[in-house]
Amino acid sequence: MKTLIAAYSGVLRGERRPGCPRESSDGGSGLSWEGAWRWGTGSSILSALQDLFSVTWLNRSKVEKQLQVISVLQWVLSFLVLGVACTVILMYTFCTDCWLIAVLYFTWLVFDWNTPKKGGRRSQWVRNWAVWRYFRDYFPIQLVKTHNLLTTRNYIFGYHPHGIMGLGAFCNFSTEATEVSKKFPGIRPYLATLAGNFRMPVLREYLMSGGICPVNRDTIDYLLSKNGSGNAIIIVVGGAAESLSSMPGKNAVTLRNRKGFVKLALRHGADLVPTYSFGENEVYKQVIFEEGSWGRWVQKKFQKYIGFAPCIFHGRGLFSSDTWGLVPYSKPITTVVGEPITIPKLEHPTQQDIDLYHAMYMEALVKLFDKHKTSFGLPETEVLEVN
Repeated sequence: MKTLIAAYSGVLRGERRPGCPRESSDGGSGLSWEGAWRWGTGSSILSALQDLFSVTWLNRSKVEKQLQVISVLQWVLSFLVLGVACTVILMYTFCTDCWLIAVLYFTWLVFDWNTPKKGGRRSQWVRNWAVWRYFRDYFPIQLVKTHNLLTTRNYIFGYHPHGIMGLGAFCNFSTEATEVSKKFPGIRPYLATLAGNFRMPVLREYLMSGGICPVNRDTIDYLLSKNGSGNAIIIVVGGAAESLSSMPGKNAVTLRNRKGFVKLALRHGADLVPTYSFGENEVYKQVIFEEGSWGRWVQKKFQKYIGFAPCIFHGRGLFSSDTWGLVPYSKPITTVVGEPITIPKLEHPTQQDIDLYHAMYMEALVKLFDKHKTSFGLPETEVLEVN
């Protein structure tokens, strides 16, 4: 911009630009000063325009980076406040002249209440939005396939660790940003999350469009028994309890006493697939309360009665990585999908059966972590902590 102003000022003063023809010494056939002045004007404007389009705020890489930040922030805000905000707005609408809109939506909600339990309404258009590619590139997020999956089988993916928000799980399995449908052709992924989210107006539609479903027995039973084959239900096994221990530099999973997903797999003969997301714990920092402290007591009460644990966390600011905010840090997240464990169909599995396959799953998860840890920046001595 300074160049543009300087060039324009020079033109007004009639200054000669470098490379501009001089006036002929004999006043003959050479260009006149008037002609040179006009020639310099065009050159100056062209040069100034080139400088204008090279200024920082129009730099393509910087614009893309800002789009990436915005795409991540919109999802974080949707995750945190969209459901509550839409509920409040809808209740307010009842008290306005637009009350009919609220009535129509609630009527629709009554008739559509059980749709999430039957797999929802997946939208390939929503899953392919360009915003998810910006979301992916911000970190960046990758999906690594290690084995093929048969379309004649159903699967339960155990996703570890939870992190603060499960960013890798969302990007890889609820969007097509990492091309999950191409890497696992014929497999329909369903990311399972808290059933309470599907009681929130508008938020429920948003979640279902990405192939997200409630993490409850009715939904999983339906998808694994009445929805054909080729279904893959992604369960973040550690849940809220695991999120409380999420912190950079720590690789720990809450799994030792989580056996319900194994029982479901046995009842339906769905193969178990261990999945580990390297870097999931690196994108947010949180305050960790010690066991027995008042803060941990409050978190556990929320977890017990509401279903989630409130975490005190922070990332970077919207405009600067040196400030605190809700935008996660741009750390690489790589989700590795391991080898499926073949599970027999047992309508009434015994505790011994559940313990056997649960032990097999834990062993497979640890092996998956050990095999790939050095590829993603962890030392050979790093050990996966299984709680």
